[in-house]
Amino acid sequence: MEVYETVVTALAIFLYSVFLGVALYLFWRHIWFFRNPQRKIPPEGSGILSPADGTVVYVKKVYPDEKVITIKQGLDATINDITKEDITRPKILVGIFMSPFNVHHNRAPVTGRVEFIHHYPASHEKNLCMVSMHYRTLFNRRPLHRNSVHIVQNERTVTRIGAGYRGKPLSCYVVQIAAKSVAGIDTYVKPGDTVDAGQIFGMIRIGSQVDLVVTDIEGMKVKVAPGDKVRAGETILIE
Repeated sequence: MEVYETVVTALAIFLYSVFLGVALYLFWRHIWFFRNPQRKIPPEGSGILSPADGTVVYVKKVYPDEKVITIKQGLDATINDITKEDITRPKILVGIFMSPFNVHHNRAPVTGRVEFIHHYPASHEKNLCMVSMHYRTLFNRRPLHRNSVHIVQNERTVTRIGAGYRGKPLSCYVVQIAAKSVAGIDTYVKPGDTVDAGQIFGMIRIGSQVDLVVTDIEGMKVKVAPGDKVRAGETILIE
């Protein structure tokens, strides 16, 4: 009888653990993941805001054909590889990795007009897993982008916003890069729309990456570095 009660108790604990695990996963997947906390948007003119929550994985000022990063031996990435656009002027690039536990609503970095929205499928017909970047950001293993081939291969949506900055024209590209598990890249604006800095303009469903590319204007100061944690619509990336 005692053995029977022990087995029943163990089975009950196991089933309860399974139920609790499933319940927590469903809560995260269908409720917590879609949370949209309010953000305190800095005053207009404070600087260029982060388009995403997450961890900064690379920051660089680059020329169009200059390699931004070396992903692994034999594979470099240029600004054109990331944006899939023909960039002709020097730019500032900030890459932000979004773990599955970050808020996934994306916000406009600047106030301006949406000039285009281009969608690009994965280079080899499937998205690669971002597990290497997830591991390296979790344990702060530098460089954070090492072995992350998804940076150049995965599906992405590129939104360009035309704006003014310190009296000069500014082109701002937001690159939403899908992960293997992504269920879709959502865009809530269309070409011709005006967006305000900090306004939600899209979302990537489940872990992903968002890169910001802006015109390098004399006097700009980058305020973040690899490893920094940022919040969409609140953190100033560039002044």
